[in-house]
Amino acid sequence: MIMVEGEVSGKKYEEPFSKGVLARSLTRAEMDPNKAYTFASQIEAHLKSEGVDLINLDDLIRIVLKKLREEDKEIAEKYGLWKSIRKCKEPLIILIGGASGVGTSSIAFELANRLGIRNMISTDMIREVMRKIVSKELLPTLYESSYTAFSSLRIPTPPESDEVLIGFRDHVDTVSVGVEAVIERALKEGISIVIEGVHIVPGFIKEELVSKSNVSMFVLTLQDEEIHKGRFYSRCRQMWARRPLERYMNYFGAIRRTHKYIEGLAIKNHVPVVENIDVTTTIDSMIEHITKTYGSEEDVGEIKS
Repeated sequence: MIMVEGEVSGKKYEEPFSKGVLARSLTRAEMDPNKAYTFASQIEAHLKSEGVDLINLDDLIRIVLKKLREEDKEIAEKYGLWKSIRKCKEPLIILIGGASGVGTSSIAFELANRLGIRNMISTDMIREVMRKIVSKELLPTLYESSYTAFSSLRIPTPPESDEVLIGFRDHVDTVSVGVEAVIERALKEGISIVIEGVHIVPGFIKEELVSKSNVSMFVLTLQDEEIHKGRFYSRCRQMWARRPLERYMNYFGAIRRTHKYIEGLAIKNHVPVVENIDVTTTIDSMIEHITKTYGSEEDVGEIKS
């Protein structure tokens, strides 16, 4: 039996080499599951032919990367990036914002799956919790959608002002309190998490939190309005989706205004803006950006997820 030696928090451990575990890690780099298992079997055969009974985890990764580069350089690069992120000692907090319909929830799910992050929460869920704590009389905009919050503003907006954005800002400012609490808790407990939703808006979350090297924020956009509309049609055709298409279409103009507003703040605050047309391209772009600030040698260690 081949044993793999690793280290967690300064303590060494040994565990049997597992083709299944290696194959699953390769699928994180988008290798076909069947091909991944075959490749893992080849690695096992190679180690046996070399007479290896015990191998350090880092040495195993180096062998895997070497063999991958010979077979598929693109998969090798993705696997290397994934491993560099997984070895970091600090929790990874990923914030994904964007207007309704641009795909924050879908991308959050795919990104969390690729990185092996088990914790994910939407800002809509955070908002729902806050609704149980704060009454509608006290914060009426909290009980509206982000793009209809203007309809519950207590003070009439000046004629020259954009009431949609005024309501949106009030709505986001309130929910941001809950978002910050989740981030702070994740940092304190050392838990990696992906937080997504329309309430992830650059400039509304404390700078001391978003400036950390292990906190990455992204804003998704869709420049083509017809593609944006199409996302709502796709979302609402599912039987389990209880979001009325008519409501989205009636307020589509308001949604696009919040879209441009979020994008403008992202540019102003130097937050990456990602055009979310193709899922794979979007995910690859985000991971590449994450590894520029997270995954350096001083960050290496074990990460909880």
